This record gives sequence, structure tokens and C-alpha cells, in this order.
Amino acid sequence: MSDASRPVGTLVYALLLAAMALGLLLVGLGPWRLGLALAGIAFVLAAVARLLIGENAAGLLRVRRRWFDVAWMGVIGIALVTLAAIVPAAFS
Repeated sequence: MSDASRPVGTLVYALLLAAMALGLLLVGLGPWRLGLALAGIAFVLAAVARLLIGENAAGLLRVRRRWFDVAWMGVIGIALVTLAAIVPAAFS
């Protein structure tokens, strides 16, 4: 399969995986709030992309039906960003 024929959703999925890997690396190296926020923002952006990208172009970003994919990525993303924001500084 040539690069031109790959669905745009597969590129979004690859970017999500890269952002998750970087976020987990940051969590492991110390700035965990930044890592969690990065992972959460990546999930929210992937949810928006899944909402906007058509079914035929969703590629690996498509797991179930569109509403399910958007809902689970949105909830996980918002939860991670919220967690990064509300944990008291004593745990930093």
C-alpha cells in the first residue's frame, strides 16, 4: 500500500501513538503533569479527528462506530487532563 492510498485516520493514529509514547516518557522522567496533559490532549484531538474524518478515511482510528470512538477517546482525554490539573502539588 503506497503512502498516498493510506487513510488519513491511520496518520492521526500514528500521531496519537507518538504523543502517547512521549507523554509516558515524560511521566517516567519526572514531569508527570506535562506527560498526562500531553496524552490527554492527544486523545481529545484524536476524538475530534475521528468526528471529522469520514468512515472510509478513518483507517486505524476506527475501532467501533463513530459515536463510540469519539466518546471513549474524549472521556479518556478529558480525564487525563483533569487528573493532571487537580492532583495536589504535594504529590508532584
